[in-house]
Amino acid sequence: MQEIQQLARAVKQVQYRQHRALEAGLTAVGTTLAQWDALRAVDRSPGASARELAAATFQTEQAFGALAGRLVTQGLVERRAGPGRRIPHHLTPAGRRVLAAGHRVADEVLERCYADLPAADRATLLGLLRRVLGEGHV
Repeated sequence: MQEIQQLARAVKQVQYRQHRALEAGLTAVGTTLAQWDALRAVDRSPGASARELAAATFQTEQAFGALAGRLVTQGLVERRAGPGRRIPHHLTPAGRRVLAAGHRVADEVLERCYADLPAADRATLLGLLRRVLGEGHV
């Protein structure tokens, strides 16, 4: 296998392992990785539309709309009337609590996932991935 393919596969394996571990941990606090990611996106961009939030969570607008509907039903997100057809999304107090619990889980899980890398190696890896993403040295 070519080196570039090995690199791409290693990135995917790390992502898969990380997602499985996050999913297991988040289940313990009553949410899923997809739901917690959506709550993070709403928290980062309060008042964002479904289209904006779908892009931020790497989902289609239709998939995000269905997920947001479930979050509304669970009382974690509220949709408010906006200008025109735009429907802004906001976290509820319950949504903030689930988000905070998810952050605690994620910190623990990700610390375990990257435990074999010293801080300097983590910083190097982050820098390299940002370069691949075209973000330069952020």
